[in-house]
Amino acid sequence: MTSASPHESRRTVTVAVAQAAAPLFDTAAAMARAEELIREAALRGAEVVVLPEAFLGGYPKGLDFGVTVGSRTPDGRDLFRRYHAAAIEVPGPETETLAVLTRELGCHAVVGAVERQGGTLYCVALFFGPDGYLGLHRKLMPTAAERYLWGQGDGSTLPVIDTGTARIGAAICWENYMPLLRTAMYAKGVDLWCAPTVDDRDAWQATMRHIALEGRCFVLSANQYLRRDALPADLHPVQGDGRDTVLIGGGSVIVSPLGEVLAGPLRDGEGILTAELDLDDLTRARFDLDTTGHYARPDVFTLHVDESPRPTVTAS
Repeated sequence: MTSASPHESRRTVTVAVAQAAAPLFDTAAAMARAEELIREAALRGAEVVVLPEAFLGGYPKGLDFGVTVGSRTPDGRDLFRRYHAAAIEVPGPETETLAVLTRELGCHAVVGAVERQGGTLYCVALFFGPDGYLGLHRKLMPTAAERYLWGQGDGSTLPVIDTGTARIGAAICWENYMPLLRTAMYAKGVDLWCAPTVDDRDAWQATMRHIALEGRCFVLSANQYLRRDALPADLHPVQGDGRDTVLIGGGSVIVSPLGEVLAGPLRDGEGILTAELDLDDLTRARFDLDTTGHYARPDVFTLHVDESPRPTVTAS
């Protein structure tokens, strides 16, 4: 890394990714844990904190909700009722509590949650800062069986938040495999790419490093570490009923704009990773690659992004 000249001061930001899970179907406990993690990260100097996918509301790993092709069971419907009840409304009491917290701490936070709107649930990333609640991103494409639990977001929730120091955006779990979404986010100048996830495969690490290299951005991936004992006793995940059975194995990581792992990947338990980021590394990295700037070919390739809301019913 090139050192700053004696007349320059380094532009830095300290970031944290929290690897943890909250008890499923217990919103109050999830909120208490989220507050605890954000406070702990802030005490370590973090100015930006990322929590995993579906942290509030829960990720029901290993549950099938009684679904087979062409059929749903009464027990599965009741399990969805419990999941729906554990989700949060946005805005609502939970977002107000976290807004108060980030105003108090003077930090930014990106929190994975399950949003309830009417009869539909959405997987979301919630943005908070010193000014309180800043907005959300709804997952555009739920992955595989997630599609019978969560609705699809539209183009109206693709924010990149300018903190005054860096620009923060989010892509949730397998959205990170959508090349056109990545291109749209790069065009918005994202500096801190937040990736709340539940993907604990080793291959996920290659994806995070690739996005850092491709987007020339810092990547902050927060994953859950979830064991069987965080689920109610009456549920039976396919992975088994042993209390210490690991359902989601972590792998949280922080990566530089040149693909260097700065912290993690964290395995085998809960924890918080932190790193001090030199923001001038963004410009150093973009010297030879800016995929929507000098390395683009708009004469050959163009991308149209529709960011208009797509409500089902509109009043004329």
